[in-house]
Amino acid sequence: MALPVKQQVTIWGAAAAIFFLLMWLMGQVLLPFIVGGAIAYVLDPLADRLEARGFTRIWATVVIFLLSILIFLAALLLVLPTLVGQVIAFIEAAPGFYETVRDVLVERFPSLIQEDSTARQTIADIIETARSQIGGVVSSVLSSAGSVMNSLVVLVVAPVVAFYLLLDWDRMVAGIDDLLPRDHAPVLRELATDINRTLASFVRGQGTVCLILGTFYAIALMLVGLQFGLVVGLVAGLLTFIPYVGALVGGVLSIGLALFQFWGDWVWIAAVAAVFMVGQAVEGNILTPKLVGSSVGLHPVWLLFALAAFGSLFGFVGMLVAVPIAAMIGVLARYGIAQYRQGRLYRGLEALGEDRDI
Repeated sequence: MALPVKQQVTIWGAAAAIFFLLMWLMGQVLLPFIVGGAIAYVLDPLADRLEARGFTRIWATVVIFLLSILIFLAALLLVLPTLVGQVIAFIEAAPGFYETVRDVLVERFPSLIQEDSTARQTIADIIETARSQIGGVVSSVLSSAGSVMNSLVVLVVAPVVAFYLLLDWDRMVAGIDDLLPRDHAPVLRELATDINRTLASFVRGQGTVCLILGTFYAIALMLVGLQFGLVVGLVAGLLTFIPYVGALVGGVLSIGLALFQFWGDWVWIAAVAAVFMVGQAVEGNILTPKLVGSSVGLHPVWLLFALAAFGSLFGFVGMLVAVPIAAMIGVLARYGIAQYRQGRLYRGLEALGEDRDI
């Protein structure tokens, strides 16, 4: 006999509360394990395909990680020197940007020259606040030994965790399936399949979109001749994971840099803007429909809310788990709505009439 609904809600609610409490208390400790689990989840379909071609699970895992290491080292040797050089050059050029903004504003708006001008004081306060905030963030990141150690731990531990999780992924899934409550196992399997389908469509598809767009933006901006084009392109591609944010941030940043670099030469400024227009057209009409699909069920507003809420509550770890938890909540919400539409509360007298006919 199944447990009463009230008792089931209590048990599942307690399990969820314990999970969030552990994530809040042990966020930094869990970080490499969450990253490793995400890597294993993304690579599991590739391991399954290699197994279908005759590889054993251990050899499929070894081949995948050897290829991943080779790709990582190649990218490191080819991209990292240019990327580091552009980041350093960007930091060194930042004071010049400040001077250029000031000169342009003074030239376009002569009233800013006046010492007691309200506009001048307001702009000065905004720029000074931005400079102090950016400086504080940069100094705290660079001076924090704990952050460096945490990054090293993630870089070392996460691949090891991913290797062992990928090796035992199918057995873990089978073990979890064996522990499901027998009365609810069919429904839980159906929900888990729906959640996996949503995550696979979004994470793997959107990750591929990020990689393609980041590469396109970086190469196109460098061909146009934009300084720091590689940095801007990679940032825009990475932020594409959040719908609309990547194009907005990358477009504003690149056009702003183009205005400083190509001021007066509007053809090149238009070329920089065209890069992002083409990128958005390709993403909206080709990449996202083909790789992500229209039935993911993660609305951009819901995704942004989940990222903001979990990031505020649990920090960087919260942002990592925001997408899978948002997908899970979305699937459960759709299931609950479907059950509600079949129940007496929604159908009212119609459902009562059907019960009498039976």
